Amino acid sequence: MAPTDETDDVSQHASPFGTTPPTRPPADGAGTSTRMPRWLPRAVVLTLALYATFQLGTWAFHQLTGLLINILIAFFLALAIEPAVSWMASRGVRRGFGTFIVFFAVLIVSAGFVTLLGTMLANQIINLVEEFPAYLDSVINWVNTHFHTDLKRVDVQEGLLRSDWLRNYVQNSATGVLDVSAQVLGGLFQLLTITLFSFYFAADGPRLRRALCSVLPPAKQAEVLRAWEIAVNKTGGYLYSRGLMALISGIAHYILLQALDVPNAPVLAVWVGLVSQFIPTIGTYLAGALPMLIAFTVDPWYALWVLVFVVIYQQFENYVLQPKLTSKTVDVHPAVAFGSVIAGTALLGAVGALIAIPAVATLQAFLGAYVKRYDVTDDPRVHGHRMSDSGLLTRVRALWAKRTERDSPGDSS
Repeated sequence: MAPTDETDDVSQHASPFGTTPPTRPPADGAGTSTRMPRWLPRAVVLTLALYATFQLGTWAFHQLTGLLINILIAFFLALAIEPAVSWMASRGVRRGFGTFIVFFAVLIVSAGFVTLLGTMLANQIINLVEEFPAYLDSVINWVNTHFHTDLKRVDVQEGLLRSDWLRNYVQNSATGVLDVSAQVLGGLFQLLTITLFSFYFAADGPRLRRALCSVLPPAKQAEVLRAWEIAVNKTGGYLYSRGLMALISGIAHYILLQALDVPNAPVLAVWVGLVSQFIPTIGTYLAGALPMLIAFTVDPWYALWVLVFVVIYQQFENYVLQPKLTSKTVDVHPAVAFGSVIAGTALLGAVGALIAIPAVATLQAFLGAYVKRYDVTDDPRVHGHRMSDSGLLTRVRALWAKRTERDSPGDSS
């Protein structure tokens, strides 16, 4: 039987050892699946959805940052007035009406203070404008006397009125009126938002706590209520201690300003008391700038006396007054308070600086219950005393002697 082409082909490719040769790999695409894995489309869609959600959340957070900060301020303000509202509620006054009384009192005091301060500043500006020619004459006479010049007030006034600097300043001020008006309206709207939220938080405090605890197990409810109580005590204590220190500071500065016969001494004293206590770190020096300026218009030496008194009183407040008043209400170390103010300013600006201390005090008091403490050993180094060289050598020798006795072989009997 004649061999066919297939057998001839197999015989030509047969292995000399009698084994079957390996088959060729199949052509591209033949025998392998080119279908996309089922999980890949779902993974791509899920990744895109997560990315879109993240971008949307980031955008929404940036858009709502102002509102969230206002709510945070309102929450701490509600915590601050919670003791007063609860005290009135315990005596039969409805919480809503008690909250209204507190806010109305704060509004009356604030409006009266702003009115008095604005009237004082307006009077000082009017006096400054009226006495500006006299001040200018005294400066010109001093310059002519010391530098042998022949300046005249008319020439100086004409030079100022015709200067490009004054023209540009007036134009920029005129164009910036709309910006200032927009900022004022924005500030008023922000103040109204904070007031409304703080009113609701204070008036509906029990309802808010019940709503929050209703979604938590009983063990967590107790922890939340304890944290809330600590926050109320620390925030209220911080506010009231600051108010008491503001009263003491105002009285002290009023006595000084009245003794120096500085005009509007009561208003300046209230300004110093409030600004120095409720603007952390730099409040005292910022508050002392205005009395120094008003005192300078009376006598330059009076401004120096005010500066010296502000510096001395600041040291007295930091080392004597503040530790005694805040030890039981806030109980935060001065270094921790200073660091918390810096951190709060970096995170939230002026708002963070204002609420940093009560927030840190609340966190410290809450976490203090979970930190296990031990008795400290009676070691001189705990009290800052260094061990003398002779005492150290004595202890080293004693330890070496004990080790030698332990390592030496026992006596054989």
